Amino acid sequence: MYSPELLDHFQNPRNAGDVETPGASVQMENPACGDVLKLTAKLSGRRIANIRFRAKGCVPTMACASAITELIKGKTIEEARQVSREDLVRKVGGLPQASAHAGHLAMDTLAALLRKLV
Repeated sequence: MYSPELLDHFQNPRNAGDVETPGASVQMENPACGDVLKLTAKLSGRRIANIRFRAKGCVPTMACASAITELIKGKTIEEARQVSREDLVRKVGGLPQASAHAGHLAMDTLAALLRKLV
């Protein structure tokens, strides 16, 4: 049911935890399923030097949280805004239709974080 990439991000999450003294921190919840995602980030110059996540939820939510940090780390805010939901879904090797909410939560949380970083 889940792709090898999605399972890898779930079993071996990248960038889990909190950024120490972050430049921005955002937590969002999906009210329909109760999944929660928190992103913290810090800039160095114009680039996202560090980004970390904490998540509670289903396997796809955890995997999308891990993958979004990999997609964004090292990018400028402008470059990070260009990352699409499709980029995220590709990074995790696809999402089952029933798990589409996980990608939306990751992208919505990222958008809120980027608004706070400027």
